[in-house]
Amino acid sequence: MSVKPIKGWLPAAAGILLMTTSFSCAAATVRGVTDTEIVIGSITDLSGVTAVQGVNNSDAVRMAFDEANEKGGVNGRKIRFIVEDNQYQVPRAVQAMNKLLNNDNIFATIDDGGTPMNDANMPAQFAKNVPNMFPLTAARSMYEPFNRLKFGQFASYYDQMRAAVKYFAEKKGRKSFCVTYQDSDFGKDVLAGVVAETGALGMKVVETTAHRPTDTDFNAPMSKLHDAGCDVVMMGTIVRDTNIIIQTARKMNWDVDMVGQFASYDTAVASLPGGATEGFYCMTPALYAYPDDPRPAVQEFAKKYKARYGRDPNFHGEVGYTAAHLVLLGLERAGKDLTVDSFITGMETIHQYTDIFGAELSFGPDQHHGSTRSFLTVVKDGRWVPVEDAALGY
Repeated sequence: MSVKPIKGWLPAAAGILLMTTSFSCAAATVRGVTDTEIVIGSITDLSGVTAVQGVNNSDAVRMAFDEANEKGGVNGRKIRFIVEDNQYQVPRAVQAMNKLLNNDNIFATIDDGGTPMNDANMPAQFAKNVPNMFPLTAARSMYEPFNRLKFGQFASYYDQMRAAVKYFAEKKGRKSFCVTYQDSDFGKDVLAGVVAETGALGMKVVETTAHRPTDTDFNAPMSKLHDAGCDVVMMGTIVRDTNIIIQTARKMNWDVDMVGQFASYDTAVASLPGGATEGFYCMTPALYAYPDDPRPAVQEFAKKYKARYGRDPNFHGEVGYTAAHLVLLGLERAGKDLTVDSFITGMETIHQYTDIFGAELSFGPDQHHGSTRSFLTVVKDGRWVPVEDAALGY
């Protein structure tokens, strides 16, 4: 028995099939995006020398995304967040980026940790049209040269160090500037800022020492700087090397001014047991809000973070929470028809955004660098305290 096709069925079915195929193809053209999901990745240090920053940061990002997902996501899509460990090593970071790009098909990255790691990964990332959102580094290469796929969150190490040199020369009368720094893209950016500003003030850097991120013996470098007659040491260091260097100087009874930057602005430095870091200065693009801060939004964030992870958030947790909320806002403003172009346009409409911790950030079509402000702080009684109320420049 033959079955006659229902009149009009074939054209109708073909139309439905064409519409379905067209919709699927359209969705497939935007990597990391489906009707229900946006895939965002992060490559950071979860087990290496900067893990105290990477773990806190990525945990805060995840918490912000989960909070958004619990409310239904962004324009009907939920965030799937994938974090890879780079152990603060370039080869592992490159391997992780290959996985995120080719296996996980990510839409964007957020808070990728480490200057050399980001510098190594951005060419492959941009070749796939994948935005690099708010990397966990204040290096100038995170926003220079301008690239539509780059968005930086912080005043650069270079700017922070120039402002610090100007302050210590003009306000504290320091004349013999020295630099100890990690022999990496990060450390060299710090060095460049010190060299530029001492030159602008008619001075020269007296002495420098460079080390690997994993070094733990700083007796010889500190002796070298001591013997050079430095009256202030500018530091291109992170957490562990910062603490060891300061302890080494104190054991030598060398009470010299020491000045760090964003990468060393961490509670693990300020609260070092024994109080060795008392009086250590640090430049930072934003001020850390301690969990006992009286602002209700800060207290709520700190309470939820500690309940979830069993520890207080550090400064890098706070900046991660802000980065995630900025990305969520950009995605919301991109609308339901999400593409890389609409997302970038959405990000560029964010002006004078003030986060719950008090930092203000702005973006635009020609401005993908959120802030140029930086503050001078000092360790006092185990806490970071602002030296000046106003942000410093040069």
